[in-house]
Amino acid sequence: MITVTGATGNIGRTLVDLLAGAGEEVVAVSRRPRPAPSVPGVRWARADVGDAASMRPALAGARALFLLLGGELNLRGEQPDALLEVAADAGVEQVVLVSSQANATRPDAPSHARLRAYEAAVRASGRDFTVLRPGGFASNAFAWAETVRTRRTVLAPFGDVALPVVDPADIAAVAAAVLGEEGHAGRTYELTGPEPVSPRQQAAAISDALGEEVTFVELSREDAHAHLARFMPEEVVTGTLDVLGSPLPAEVRTSPDVEAVLHRPARSFGDWVARNLPAFR
Repeated sequence: MITVTGATGNIGRTLVDLLAGAGEEVVAVSRRPRPAPSVPGVRWARADVGDAASMRPALAGARALFLLLGGELNLRGEQPDALLEVAADAGVEQVVLVSSQANATRPDAPSHARLRAYEAAVRASGRDFTVLRPGGFASNAFAWAETVRTRRTVLAPFGDVALPVVDPADIAAVAAAVLGEEGHAGRTYELTGPEPVSPRQQAAAISDALGEEVTFVELSREDAHAHLARFMPEEVVTGTLDVLGSPLPAEVRTSPDVEAVLHRPARSFGDWVARNLPAFR
């Protein structure tokens, strides 16, 4: 049995389906009620990664834990050891953690201190572990969905700064492979898309998929900061804009790890748009 946290998110939903399709028994954990319809072989559990005690029933009998932090858990909450002790008590043998590329490229960034703590705890846990370090997500483009639908406009800063954003479905596929195959214990995989793509190019990809013109409007860093600060803590806003506006060479470089694990190329941003086009219509 495999326990999947963040099961209603962009990565978790796909991972649950992949594991169930491969015949795995899955406990899908979320803080929200389970979605409908139910998936054969999947049991939904309402629990909170930030409350280790609530995770005990979801981990009972599990051989593996897919661990993804969400929302405020990226900044504060119980010490990581609390959850890993519950997992150990339940007999969990394998932990797959979704971390961040920034833990390698910006090891002192305040915005990723919690993820660094989780990485350290997972590595020291005595369980078999694999760490996934994705860069920026293609699905961050959902933030433009409303303005594309209503005004056929994308508003974003740093219009010509290109990063190799990764499709969350590829993160899920790598996680499924790691959970279902031998040979991944102790490994750290950096997950990116196949090529760097700028916000202006992303807007053009959405335009091409819609068959209608989508205008790109470049925001100043100050305007972008004010927008993000409405729903992100200050340290996260600053860290995000630093990466988007002044990426380090390692953050622009594409990684071979998706292809190495999946034996196929990473999906492009255009592939992601094609699958999620209804959000922008």
